[in-house]
Amino acid sequence: MSPNAIVTEYLSTGSNRQAAVADWSHRGIVAFGADSNVAIWEPAAEPPRGITALLSGHKDVVKAVAFLPSSDADTHDYLITGSDDKTLIVRRAQSGSHSFETVTTVSDHTGAINCIVPYRLPGTEPRWLIATGSADATIKIWISRDGKLTLRQSIKTMPKFFPLSLAISPLDAEGDLFVLAAAGTRDTIQILTAMDVRNGIENGCVNFEVQANLSGHESWIRSLSFVRETAASESDLLLASASQDKYIRIWRVHQGKELPALATESNDPLSGAYLPGKSPSNKAHMLRTAGLDYSITFDALLLGHEDWIYSAKWHAHADGKLQLLSTSADNSLAIWEADPGSGIWVSMVRLGEISREKGATTATGSTGGFWTGLWSPDGQSVACLGRTGSWRRWQWQPDTDIWKACVPVTGHTKAVTGIAWSGNGEYLLSTSLDQTTRLHTIWTANGSNTWHEMARPQIHGYDLNCVDALGASQFVSGADEKLMRVFSEPKAVASMLHRLGGIGEANVEHMPDAANIPVLGLSNKAIDMVEDDEEIAAVDDRDREAIDPASIVKRSYLDIDHPPHEETLSRHTLWPETEKLYGHGYEISCLAASHDGKIVASACKASSINHAVIRLFETDKWTEVRPPLTAHTLTTTRIRFSLDDKYILSANPKGHTRMILDAAWAPNDKPLFATAGRDKQVRLWHSQADEAGKLSFTQLASIPTGEPVTAVDFLPRVVGGKCVLAVGTEGGLLSLHNIDEVSGEVLNLPKQEELQMPKTVLQLSWRPGTDADKAELAIAGNDSSLRLFSLSEDYLRGSSP
Repeated sequence: MSPNAIVTEYLSTGSNRQAAVADWSHRGIVAFGADSNVAIWEPAAEPPRGITALLSGHKDVVKAVAFLPSSDADTHDYLITGSDDKTLIVRRAQSGSHSFETVTTVSDHTGAINCIVPYRLPGTEPRWLIATGSADATIKIWISRDGKLTLRQSIKTMPKFFPLSLAISPLDAEGDLFVLAAAGTRDTIQILTAMDVRNGIENGCVNFEVQANLSGHESWIRSLSFVRETAASESDLLLASASQDKYIRIWRVHQGKELPALATESNDPLSGAYLPGKSPSNKAHMLRTAGLDYSITFDALLLGHEDWIYSAKWHAHADGKLQLLSTSADNSLAIWEADPGSGIWVSMVRLGEISREKGATTATGSTGGFWTGLWSPDGQSVACLGRTGSWRRWQWQPDTDIWKACVPVTGHTKAVTGIAWSGNGEYLLSTSLDQTTRLHTIWTANGSNTWHEMARPQIHGYDLNCVDALGASQFVSGADEKLMRVFSEPKAVASMLHRLGGIGEANVEHMPDAANIPVLGLSNKAIDMVEDDEEIAAVDDRDREAIDPASIVKRSYLDIDHPPHEETLSRHTLWPETEKLYGHGYEISCLAASHDGKIVASACKASSINHAVIRLFETDKWTEVRPPLTAHTLTTTRIRFSLDDKYILSANPKGHTRMILDAAWAPNDKPLFATAGRDKQVRLWHSQADEAGKLSFTQLASIPTGEPVTAVDFLPRVVGGKCVLAVGTEGGLLSLHNIDEVSGEVLNLPKQEELQMPKTVLQLSWRPGTDADKAELAIAGNDSSLRLFSLSEDYLRGSSP
């Protein structure tokens, strides 16, 4: 099989919202947890491509991700991840590669794993000391070598708490003495030390013991980070702790019986000042380990955030400058430095959304804050994770001394329930249980032809179940409500898509300007764009139709030369809702639009024959065609129009021994379709006409799958005289089949590892109108991922290499 038989064109998924969910490696690769997957992203890549790989292996949400610290001389990179499934997985890749393979899986924890902290031990052979914290209220100490994990100690937290953050550092230059800071669901920080670690590694015993409890915070502690104050090995160690009490505290670990200079009140810049929270008194916590004395004292209180602080991470620059990066639920990211004169820590940089516009709604992604912050290896770039699962990144521009926003990574954060191509295949729509509909297309303006999320037409208050396109500039979606909503493309978005992707028409004057969600509403309203210098009026919270000021579209917002950033996607790319289609008595289960865009067919969840009908709506007048179609007795799971729009196919229990979950028409002159069932079969049906011309369908062939089948779709053209069928299963297996429409002979194409999913395949959709030498297949997954692959013509023909 040709190495280019299958090419990954696009991977999209949102990150899990956890403080320890991501890490940025020495080689410039970011790994983050995305549902049960681990996503790989290279932020500095040019052109920006987004996610390059999705690593499966975990069975539940990934909460903790860490790269094992590496050097330029290492031949391999290692990645360790922890999950709600109570397992740790270590993966390995060739240095600089994104192709990680699983080396070790351990299940010693009995609860979800919340945090992981590794430290590289000195020596020529790569070895790491690793601490993991879990919801089983234990901290486990591991030694890793060649990707293998060896448990050396298990520590029960006393008094009991669930560790949410850990930090580890050597106390001495030789790496024999270590300090471990642990915190979580209490307002104190535990300090543990271990001695003779190098010998303990060899003889199988590493013994961390609790030495002190640092008090001062008033709520759970979300993040801990150690750093040396200077490059000198004998310099003091600084510990930063970030808490839900809205404050960051810095603690100083000093060697010797004498306290550091700032610990005396006469030298304390905070002496006598009112400070919030518990008393920040400089009580010295004295430690003694391996015959050496150490003190830990409170050093500084960082004030400035207005909500919970989720992360605080140090970065020591090459020139010796020390900076601290913090992210908070107040939608801001701050970079702190100590003033050279006074030593007082000051916020030097503040990025994000700093309450610039009041009235911003949760729907448009402006609340919920930033969950974690990351430094690039060189300290010239920072990234943070927002409430919507999307990443924001900024790059420092030394010539202008500003932080410039960069092209982000975005994606759904819950199951992708529906996908649909525009009629000409120019863009792909996806809809999800995360209550958003997103538009994806190729960024061609920069010459790189990379896929990105280019608009977020619908942000809803109900889980979205299905979507279909109505021509090139309209779509209809169904959610857990009794009506369907129709959306039309606005002028601002159409102009942006035409400029960035070369799609759509240049003449957009007939379109509405833009759209907005009323503060207390569910419907996107058409609005006029405003000039950049126009004053925005304050919102009246009592007015249900009041416009959210944060999502008003100014003319310059979408006049951009790059894919829109998260704040633009979530606020300024909405499509106005133009119609509502009523008639169903329960939540919409599925819908389909005819290929000519003239008819919308829909069904709802039903437990009786009265509601198990298919309703048809004409799109010229948006009226229902009565009477509705009756045939089923329970919920219809899928509706499909034939390619010539002459027939409507809906899932029917007849023909399978268990319920049917999907169906698809083949691209034939003589009607032929496939049905997918929970009976672990795909059945193919062909038509025969009687003397009166009435069609009847009989089974032509069946394809056993070994698992319940949840999704099927035919490539909308024949390849080598054969039909190509894609099949997805409940277990995430995806297979492709060549089918002879006359004989029913089925050729199973070789399975490809890239096409396998960790969870259920919810929908499949081939791109219409693609090149003759390849075909593109979009896959919607229950793992919150949207994937797009191109498959070569030779592979689809079943040709040998």
